[in-house]
Amino acid sequence: MESVNGIIRSLSPAHNIKLFTKHKVEDDFFDDVDLVVFHGGQGDASAYGHLLRVNHDDIKAFLQRGGKYLGVCMGAYWADPYYFDLLNETRVVQHIRRPNAEIRSSYATTAAVRWCGEEHRMYFYDGPTFIGGEFEVIATYENGDPMAIVQDGIGLIGCHLESESSWYTKKYMQPHWHHGKHQELLLQFVDDFLLKKRQLNLF
Repeated sequence: MESVNGIIRSLSPAHNIKLFTKHKVEDDFFDDVDLVVFHGGQGDASAYGHLLRVNHDDIKAFLQRGGKYLGVCMGAYWADPYYFDLLNETRVVQHIRRPNAEIRSSYATTAAVRWCGEEHRMYFYDGPTFIGGEFEVIATYENGDPMAIVQDGIGLIGCHLESESSWYTKKYMQPHWHHGKHQELLLQFVDDFLLKKRQLNLF
């Protein structure tokens, strides 16, 4: 829920948000939705089947009608062909297993990121990178691997831009608290690269 709360705080200043759970949505739920958002989790991409069993077909139909998709960390993994299968010749893989990755194991930390030409340290917990196919790269990890991409209305981010101050309790992480700057970048990512700055409804 921490990721959900962070995303709501990031996006709600400019957008209307609808929420759903593992329970079946109503038939017209997506009629006024422009972007579906899938948050980060505890590194458990296998929750996909349990959480989305009853709504999977509705979500796929929404995306096939031209709906946009934002995936953060676990939500980014779910764009892979193994799950929603949203990408064209692109795979979503663990960054920590890539050559010259700054971080080599799964734990909460910060990663060096270059976002639209600016250097940051962003909250990271076994987030993905993206290989193969063609896409627009918005941010990269220290080794040059893509950290945030856009491909045909699909926006994927490996780090947790929605992170809040309570996530930075470890002493070595406290100096890297972003004071809300990364949440502003998340909103800008949605507006600039997915919704083209239109004020539309999200969920």
